[in-house]
Amino acid sequence: MKTQSSLTIAMRAEQRRRWVRAPRAQLIVGLFTGILVVALGASHPNEPTAPHGPPSDRSVEHWQKTWSDVLARHVDAQGRVDFSGLGNDRAGLDDVVRFIAAVDPMSSPDLFPTQNSRLAYYIDAYNALAMYGVLDAGVPKRFGLLGRIRFFVLRKFVIGGRTLSLYRFENNVIRPLGDPRVHFALNCMSVSCPRLPQSAFTADALDQELDAAAREFVAEQRNVTVDSERREVRISAIFKFYTQDFLAQSPDLLSYINRYRSAPIPTNYKVVFADYDWSINDQRAREKN
Repeated sequence: MKTQSSLTIAMRAEQRRRWVRAPRAQLIVGLFTGILVVALGASHPNEPTAPHGPPSDRSVEHWQKTWSDVLARHVDAQGRVDFSGLGNDRAGLDDVVRFIAAVDPMSSPDLFPTQNSRLAYYIDAYNALAMYGVLDAGVPKRFGLLGRIRFFVLRKFVIGGRTLSLYRFENNVIRPLGDPRVHFALNCMSVSCPRLPQSAFTADALDQELDAAAREFVAEQRNVTVDSERREVRISAIFKFYTQDFLAQSPDLLSYINRYRSAPIPTNYKVVFADYDWSINDQRAREKN
């Protein structure tokens, strides 16, 4: 009994030493993820969200047309989504998501021969999956902190046969392509997101479409507000979330913003970040406000 007790004490001591030697970030992430999975009731956080069956057509042209039809029917000129109408007319969106599950630039590289064709696909796919995810989640009123973790990190989608969260999709696939203009095009269905367009992004016109999205974003008062008297500018939290992406192409945030503004902002103005509104950009809810 004495030998067994000594062995047990030794094993526990070694376990404590390994625990202490583990990287701090790994410990925190592991603990945090475990707590969240229990707190959120996510017993199957890796189970992907997707409609069953293959897409009706595996051509990119058909997919883009179907996605454009969904946007035209259920997104208004302000970029707000009619989730109620979409819930009663979801066949098109389901087919769009089936295509994404089966086809992407990694699984079918011949369908996406250029950088712009790949980037256009990724932007459209992200927006479609976010829309599908909100609808599938019952259209919550807003994303609180735990709701954001559940939706963007724990919820998984199938993309070209791979299982990814929207967080991984954005940060591991889209952002490494190195075009900060995607942040004026990616839409997570929240009020503070860029305006959701009424048609798909396309490979042939992508540069013009992203430039137009950037100009529109920085021209909106809610995203860039200049106070000349106080020598201060309040800008969207998107510039805070992705500062390193913008600074990779510009010496400071205001210089980057000035690329797309007709009236440049003095770059010595103080920058203040606006709060981000995580309310779902539901057409009916916004009309009531």
